[in-house]
Parts: sequence; structure tokens; C-alpha cells
Amino acid sequence: MWYLDSGCSRHIIGEKSKFVSLKAKKGRYIIYGDNNKGKILGIGNIGNSLTTLIENVLFVDGLKCNLLSISQLCDKGYKIVLNEDYCTIYNSITNKIEFVGNQIGNTYMLNIDYVS
Repeated sequence: MWYLDSGCSRHIIGEKSKFVSLKAKKGRYIIYGDNNKGKILGIGNIGNSLTTLIENVLFVDGLKCNLLSISQLCDKGYKIVLNEDYCTIYNSITNKIEFVGNQIGNTYMLNIDYVS
């Protein structure tokens, strides 16, 4: 599962097995909201190159949850619509629904293993 995050500047994940392509990247860190640091081990793509591919995802050592950056999605041409119980992410050019997530508590979560 992925958290849709408006405060996250980059997509980040701690699971190497989720990448369809990954390049090693050493010597850099990200800083979390609580000022702790996470070591960046690589950058790559997640998803399916035949349908929906999430590009430029950072692989961060020890990260326990997966975060999708709303700003990074918008920069790639996605339109995000948040509703009371769910969110929908569209390709703004084709208007095709790419992802649908559910609101759980005050957070929107989606499973990108099951994309349109």
C-alpha cells in the first residue's frame, strides 16, 4: 500500500523488490518531517511499463511505508481528485483513471499493484 502525501517532495519506498528498474545512488539522504534522515540507496521505476509506471522513485534504507508525492504526480501530468471516502488519480491528457485509493482515517491510501 502507498500513502498519498502532499508534504513529500519525492516518491519514496523501502522495498527493493517493488522496482522494475533501479540504479544505485550513494551518498545522499532525505530528511523526514521529524528531521531524522533516511539514506538513499537508489532511484528507479515502479509499476508496469505496459500500463502505469511511477518514475523517479527513491529507494530509502529502512523506510517502513511507501509515499507517493502529490506534487511529483502533478508534475508528471496527473490530476488528483480527493473525495470524502476515496481519491482518484487521472492522466490529465487522456482523462483515463490510473489509480483509485481509499481514505483510511485522515489518509488516502492506494495499491499500485492493481492499476487500470
